[in-house]
Amino acid sequence: MWKSSPDGGPERLLTLADGVFAIAVTLLVLDLSVPRGLDSAQYRAALRGLLPDLGAYALSVAVLGGFWRDHRRIFRTVRQVDGQVVVLSLLGLAVAALLPFPTRLVSDYGDEPASVAVYAAAVAALGATHLALDMLLAGRPWLSDGTPPDPEAGFYRLDLGTTVVVFLLTVPLALVVGPAAAWWWLVLIPAKYVIARRARRAR
Repeated sequence: MWKSSPDGGPERLLTLADGVFAIAVTLLVLDLSVPRGLDSAQYRAALRGLLPDLGAYALSVAVLGGFWRDHRRIFRTVRQVDGQVVVLSLLGLAVAALLPFPTRLVSDYGDEPASVAVYAAAVAALGATHLALDMLLAGRPWLSDGTPPDPEAGFYRLDLGTTVVVFLLTVPLALVVGPAAAWWWLVLIPAKYVIARRARRAR
């Protein structure tokens, strides 16, 4: 089997990932603001107007937090990285850094189907890069530290794959039924619960 040449340890890549996810979350916060000089009625109206922003912020923080955790898990036993691992990681980080933009679309134009479709496409792309990265590393044991394969790895990939499929299906669904397609994301709650429960049993 052809083996790629390692390019060094994963420490710098993980540090870069931590920074990108942290900056992405920070950019989400910058969109939350209330203008100065408002009277009481305008102030209350401005706070009510922040509700969509807060909802989009909470959703994206959960998404970014989940993918950051998955990224750390993927590299948990990695000792060396190669060029393809670096490129795929950078691709995922580029999508993560882009997420504040579709978040802004959802908060400002949540009644537009295109906003939901763009957001769903971004999350699906982020999940797909993580899934591809996990499978790439699984096929290159010479890059690991020799730790036996995680018996729960299959469940993690199933969890990631489910996220990708659900958000990917939202893209055409949003164009058909409109922004109500976002409710389809709630199917991830029971799906992830079932997968996590099976993973615990396998453990």
